[in-house]
Amino acid sequence: MTSHATSVRPRPRRAVRHLLVGLTVALVAALTPAGPSTPAQAAPTLLSQGRPATASSTENAGTPASAAVDGNTGTRWASAFSDPQWLQVDLGARATISQVNLLWEGAYGRAFQLQTSDDGATWTTIYSTTTGTGGTQNLTVTGAGRYVRMNGTARGTAYGYSLWEFQVYGETGGSTPTCGSTNVAQGSPATASSTQDAGLAASAAVDGNTGTRWASAASDPQWLRVDLGSTRTICRVVLTWEAAYARAFQLQTSPDGATWTTIYSTTTGAGGTQSLTVSGSGRYLRMYGTSRATTYGYSLWELAVNTTGGTSEPPVDGTDPRNPNLGPNTFVFDPSTPTSTIQSRLNTLFTQQETNQFGPQRYAVLFKPGTYTADVNLGFFTQVAGLGMSPDDVNLNGHVRTEAFWMGGNATQNFWRSAENLSVTLPAGQTVERWAVSQAAPYRRMHLRGGQNQIQLWNGGDGWSSGGLLADTRIDGLVVSGSQQQWYSRNSEFGNGWTGSVWNMVFQGVNGAPAPSFPNPSHTVIAQTPQVREKPFLYVDGTGEYRVFVPALRTNSTGTSWYNKTPAGSSISLSQFFVVQQGTSAATINAALAQGKHLLFTPGVHHVTEPIQVNRADTVVLGLGLATIQADNGSVGMRVADVDGVKVAGLMFEAGTTNSPVLMEVGPSGSSASHASNPTSLHDVFFRIGGPHVGKATNTLTVNSDNVIGDHMWLWRADHAASGVPTGWTLNTADTGLTVNGDNVTMYGLFVEHYQKYQTVWNGNGGRTYFYQNELPYDVPNQAAWMNGSTRGYAAYKVADSVTSHQAFGLGSYSYFNVNPAVVEERSFEVPTNPNVRFTNMVTVSLGGVGTINRVINNAGGTANAANQTVYLTTYP
Repeated sequence: MTSHATSVRPRPRRAVRHLLVGLTVALVAALTPAGPSTPAQAAPTLLSQGRPATASSTENAGTPASAAVDGNTGTRWASAFSDPQWLQVDLGARATISQVNLLWEGAYGRAFQLQTSDDGATWTTIYSTTTGTGGTQNLTVTGAGRYVRMNGTARGTAYGYSLWEFQVYGETGGSTPTCGSTNVAQGSPATASSTQDAGLAASAAVDGNTGTRWASAASDPQWLRVDLGSTRTICRVVLTWEAAYARAFQLQTSPDGATWTTIYSTTTGAGGTQSLTVSGSGRYLRMYGTSRATTYGYSLWELAVNTTGGTSEPPVDGTDPRNPNLGPNTFVFDPSTPTSTIQSRLNTLFTQQETNQFGPQRYAVLFKPGTYTADVNLGFFTQVAGLGMSPDDVNLNGHVRTEAFWMGGNATQNFWRSAENLSVTLPAGQTVERWAVSQAAPYRRMHLRGGQNQIQLWNGGDGWSSGGLLADTRIDGLVVSGSQQQWYSRNSEFGNGWTGSVWNMVFQGVNGAPAPSFPNPSHTVIAQTPQVREKPFLYVDGTGEYRVFVPALRTNSTGTSWYNKTPAGSSISLSQFFVVQQGTSAATINAALAQGKHLLFTPGVHHVTEPIQVNRADTVVLGLGLATIQADNGSVGMRVADVDGVKVAGLMFEAGTTNSPVLMEVGPSGSSASHASNPTSLHDVFFRIGGPHVGKATNTLTVNSDNVIGDHMWLWRADHAASGVPTGWTLNTADTGLTVNGDNVTMYGLFVEHYQKYQTVWNGNGGRTYFYQNELPYDVPNQAAWMNGSTRGYAAYKVADSVTSHQAFGLGSYSYFNVNPAVVEERSFEVPTNPNVRFTNMVTVSLGGVGTINRVINNAGGTANAANQTVYLTTYP
């Protein structure tokens, strides 16, 4: 096997792909997801009919506001032909609102909110849409107030807004809500106009610790701003000043962080602790200081915010941890399930998903603890996982495998699938398990039993595979890399070792790894993993309760976290999670997060039109079945606050057709808090720009927080797409894959490919990367279109000139300029020349001799081109 693999010259990774782009993929219709259940309730009362109504404007005297609440569907209210406009009804007393019916005339609202208020001044949004269709809309809502209004922000026609009837249903009664005691600012993202130094960051004023503080520069004006995640009705702000306080300041709110409304103002501030009763609403609140009381800056130990009514979204459903709804695309088996039932389901999924790399279908197949007989052949967007605390709690007699017969043996497109937390015993007389994958296909926390067995990472006689991850895994026998071109193994155990090599094999913290020998064979061996947290996982405990286990941080580790040992970490009941079904809005997801919930995404494509905002320290966000978050309408997919210990795992982020500035952001710009003892970590998080449709995003992942850990990520601008979907230089546009601005950020198994400028930009100090795989963009039309000033092309990995410390091990960068083979990249790695910026074991390859990489790193290393396709360099400087 080994001699065969090494005797065949490696082929261009995806040259065969381009022959297959036009392949017609047979898709089975997607399963219809079940929506959230609605509790039964008494019939509501029509409260709005005949009540006083007012509006922002009327088209003419014959279309007054009162016509929308007169019970006559032949009369209507119509507004002026501009945005925004509103219609408001006074119910006469506070009421609990359960339904609002909008009977639109032809001139309807495309984007509008339904809002409630107790005083007609401060409003809470109870429903929001940007895709209104007019007609009759019967909307189930949850809210309370004396006043209800339709607040239109975008018309569906060139005319104004026009309603035949505006009907509000509910029950009267109830008192005005009291001001709550929960500090909703704690742990939320905070920014400031300035900081005195790095130890006095804005985040220190909302961390709940009265021993830490924010301090500004010693000048006027200065401000501190907190993002509450969604619109809140604010009733109290408590300022705990250090000795350097504000003599004159305002408290201000904003819906967008740009337009501000003052809800409190003073010129006689006395410092100390100020508990201020206010009335206002907004997503953002800031203290805006205009006059200092001392010669120093402004300094706050804490800024606390209290609200009435919580978030602007309805409360979320709880999760039954013993019988959770994991969505229609999750299949859970137990040992009593007939073997034929299990195998039939597996076969059906594989038939549908074998070639379905750009379909919307997503699936998770989960096995409760026990013993099974099954042949699991994994297709696209399918996760198979055990539900035990240990992989050995679930044993499959059979296979968990990935083949590439659909591409004639070429496995360079076998993406987006995973095997996790299982043990496998091969059938009698069989000794080979095949795992022929390329990117985004982790083999994680697995146990392949039997010292006589081997796992093949593909076979040169059948085709090629190109890149993958094996982590926290025990292979009793031998690992055979065969024609696998590059691979990263971390914290694993190989009972009978490893054999084979092509371009770039990296082993870190692996017991049974081969000897270091780069470049012949190309083995980079790192003895230990300095700091890592394994991926959180779903399991069922001995009482039948579903829980999520969060592994603890390990330092200077080798081997698995579980084999012959008790895993360290913490366990969280699924009752503490909000289970996200397809169709759930980002606003509802954010409401669940604001209520202190963790998130479990069910398999499917989840569309968002505003960022999912993870603000609370130690929040777990876990996806099943490679659940996908698609950022529509130019939105950001997810933002994580600059807080400790957030874990995001098992998710894919996808660009929509409208350009997004970034798909995921970890920490706001300017983040500076240390998270060394409890870093945020990203596990099996993947990104896609284009493929199922034309996608656009300027940046893909930006890491602003310090100490973040990346544990296996693939950031991909599509080089091919679904049948009938075009890709190209001006179509699926994306500048940069990964941008790191935080300090002491570590990436384990980083794959970044095909971006149009720098693939990876590293601006923070103390960064480390262990294994890097890159392909440059295939579709550069000509050299003039790909110039970085006077430099030919952009580096695959750029370390900023200002960086003074950085390390990287085992890096590969490849060219395949198939649109114009005359294109040249000047260098693949561009770094400051500094003894503390060290790169170890690099390879550049001109795939099939198509295109040129002139130098490996800076001006060092040879030229990869048609005459000399593979170039190695062991150290720099």
